[in-house]
Amino acid sequence: MAAKPLTKGDIVNHLSKKLGTTKKLSTEFIDELVQLTYKQAKKGFTIPGLGKFSTARRKKRKGRNPATGAEIVIPAKSYVKFKVAKQLNDAVYPPKK
Repeated sequence: MAAKPLTKGDIVNHLSKKLGTTKKLSTEFIDELVQLTYKQAKKGFTIPGLGKFSTARRKKRKGRNPATGAEIVIPAKSYVKFKVAKQLNDAVYPPKK
């Protein structure tokens, strides 16, 4: 059985206990980090030890409507990418020796 993922409340509780701050201050920190990520993602935004946010562009391409099988054109669009840092990957899946 898989463990449940942490909620924002769980993260706030952990940070407030670990850092000896209030839950309100921990919540403000998380919210500010998220807002900063939103604003800076187009320029490239790195959280050391976690990963890098950047943007990319997908070209227009052909696809199929799964309900009817009709061919459709999927328009070009921009999207946000996240590349996991090597430290995070190695911490979760240690390299084999």
